[in-house]
Amino acid sequence: MDFKTRTHTCKDLREEQIGETVILNGWVDNRRDLGGVIFIDLRDRYGITQIVFEPTYNKEAHELGKSLRSEFVISIEGKVRKRPEGTENSQLETGQVDVMVDKLTILNEAETTPFQIKDDIDVSEELRLKYRYLDLRRSRMQKNMILRHKFYQVVRNYFDSQNFLEIETPILMKSTPEGARYFLVPSRLHKGSFYALPQSPQTYKQLLMVAGYDKYFQITKCFRDEDLRADRQPKFTQIDVEMSFPNEETIFTLVEGLMQQLFKELKGIEFSAPIPRLTYDEALERYGSDKPDLRFGLEMVTLNDALSNSEFRVFKDTIDNGGIITSLLANGCGNYTRNQLDVLTEFAKKQGAGGLIWMRVKEDGLEAPIAKFLSDDEKQSIINKMNAKVGDLVLIVSGPKQKTLNIMGNLRLEMARRLELLKDTIEDKLVWITHFPLLEWDDETQRYYAMHHPFTSPLTEDIKYLENEPSKVRARAYDLVMNGNEIAGGSMRIFNSDLQSKMFSVLGISKEEANEKFGFLMNAFKYGAPPHGGIAFGLDRMIMLFAGENSIRDIMAFPKTTSGLSLMDESPSKVADEQLRELHIKLRK
Repeated sequence: MDFKTRTHTCKDLREEQIGETVILNGWVDNRRDLGGVIFIDLRDRYGITQIVFEPTYNKEAHELGKSLRSEFVISIEGKVRKRPEGTENSQLETGQVDVMVDKLTILNEAETTPFQIKDDIDVSEELRLKYRYLDLRRSRMQKNMILRHKFYQVVRNYFDSQNFLEIETPILMKSTPEGARYFLVPSRLHKGSFYALPQSPQTYKQLLMVAGYDKYFQITKCFRDEDLRADRQPKFTQIDVEMSFPNEETIFTLVEGLMQQLFKELKGIEFSAPIPRLTYDEALERYGSDKPDLRFGLEMVTLNDALSNSEFRVFKDTIDNGGIITSLLANGCGNYTRNQLDVLTEFAKKQGAGGLIWMRVKEDGLEAPIAKFLSDDEKQSIINKMNAKVGDLVLIVSGPKQKTLNIMGNLRLEMARRLELLKDTIEDKLVWITHFPLLEWDDETQRYYAMHHPFTSPLTEDIKYLENEPSKVRARAYDLVMNGNEIAGGSMRIFNSDLQSKMFSVLGISKEEANEKFGFLMNAFKYGAPPHGGIAFGLDRMIMLFAGENSIRDIMAFPKTTSGLSLMDESPSKVADEQLRELHIKLRK
């Protein structure tokens, strides 16, 4: 089919082009027939231009234009005119002009689409994903894909300006124990052997440091065979960064420069560095989370000191058992009804709390179901510690430290939702979280696991605890958090073979297993490994936050569902028996 290449996109035309003959290509976005005159909104990824078929202007084009329907692909040639007075459209960049059609070529007809190609349509995500190529035509999705493209450009330009090299690392790699399940790829040539798809390029980027490439970065695909959710996919994109001879300040300065660049170029916002910092313990005690949302107040307050001599059994037992009494002040919520308080109590119980203690601040002190168990001094200590005012509501949870702080952290977010503190207009907030525990204990397997990964360096002053009191060891690890979402995490690495061997031993990895899984890395350390460290950004999650979306599926072109399915091309799928035989695989029923 013969058609001419466009002279302009559907975003280009302005009053300056009035009188010019132009060629536009695109999709029929909308059709209106007004008394014989047909108006078409012609759409491409750049924008929309109104085109007009008028029988007195060109009868042949008008007759053909009668057959046009939504999503037909067409090419038109025509003359730009100023829209008649009163018909201008200020919502469109091209809204002062339209195009009178001289020639129409229908390049492809379209069946009725399963949903309208419009933003804010009421359609299930399953249907959108099944017809993703239609969903991607919507303006909102196109803006997200353009934002993703710009993200890539800013990141690459920034790291290039800082003298980093982008180096690709293997997609088919050795399976090593790092936490989440791997996707395995059977080898046809090596019977019974498997490649793994990388959870991250961790070992390879450390080897690049040994190789002398002191500044590495890569925008890379990573794979994890784990349960999915709104901000998790089996395949995700990571900005991977590693440096030789750095310390934490080197990494922080580098990352803060990147974030400033991203905010400036993609949001038009200037923010000043340095980004605030909290230790892991501070974040938990004040916000109940190691990824705290700092866009609003509602800071938690520990009441152990204020209630250290309390005879109230719940508080006394908590303190005697080394637990924590944590509280939250809800300003102006002292008028909550008993029903509202019961709903909050039920919420806390669903999070794992034994109960929720509430106190209304009145003119004559605290009103609470447990008031009779507290002395006047204790009541006043609570008011003073929390800086509570008449009309406020105090919420208290007590119990084992980690569990209780997490419960109150979730209640803090619930109160922020109820008080409508999480508005789109509030300012983005970033924070560094530092000094994580190096290890976490798992009751089910009765062993320690690395909180970040096995190559994370302990704090120098805590190495003495590694073999006998590993729970005391803090890591030279750090996360960057934005609006309550972890967007990057990294650490200084172990680069000494002896210390790495000790770490493997604490993790229950034998010398034989360590040599089998990580021998290539341990051997490399013997040949002059420099001190090194780095960070990795969750690119999808960052773009989701910048786009104002709630799911990373909306900023990925072809994502999977929460059950790991691609509804559009129906993967994963069965394969032929012949393929399985070639791979030396037999399926069990």
